[in-house]
Amino acid sequence: MNYTDTIIYIFEMIGTVAFASSGALVGIRKNMDIFGVNVLGITTAVGGGCIRDIILGITPPKMFQNFNYVGASILISCILFTIFFLNQELLSSRFLEAYEKIMISLDAIGLGVFTVMGIRTAIEASYENNIFLLIFVGAVTGIGGGMLRDIMAGMTPFVFVKHVYAIASIAGAVSYILLRMWLPDTISLFAGSAVVIIIRLLAAHFRWNLPRIRKE
Repeated sequence: MNYTDTIIYIFEMIGTVAFASSGALVGIRKNMDIFGVNVLGITTAVGGGCIRDIILGITPPKMFQNFNYVGASILISCILFTIFFLNQELLSSRFLEAYEKIMISLDAIGLGVFTVMGIRTAIEASYENNIFLLIFVGAVTGIGGGMLRDIMAGMTPFVFVKHVYAIASIAGAVSYILLRMWLPDTISLFAGSAVVIIIRLLAAHFRWNLPRIRKE
């Protein structure tokens, strides 16, 4: 494994841990058992990438080719379950605000990392000239796992109801595609991911939302 591959692998693991933590925390809040918490952690971490691989014709999907990502998801899910099992007061209302901030931060990191990694996977699969496909699989990789997590937890997917979630992913995808025309790929990856994370955090802080029709 060369220097670039090592950086990419670390980058992917950061996204995996962030999304797995996000999914596991939702499972914990929904009073799921340790199996349910693990399923949500795994689904959030690798679900978007699995959808991406199916679209790109990568079989079997990479989650089945390399157990490290699923393994990391299981590990972090079990760690979080143990922490909250032994300290159940952390689920009380007085910790709710801190919980929400942690969830948003983890979701932002995962969204940023997996958006650009989805595009990079499509480029490696020789779809570099199909800009629409690159942006689409980037967004799907970023938001897919979270959508599956919310559906499995019995919630309306976050991406449909609150803040500029998908828009942040699309903005980061476009940024990465444009930046890699002039900058090294690794720098473009970090920059594109940073765009997603910054927009996502700003949207959460300032409560930016897309227009909607509100019922009286």
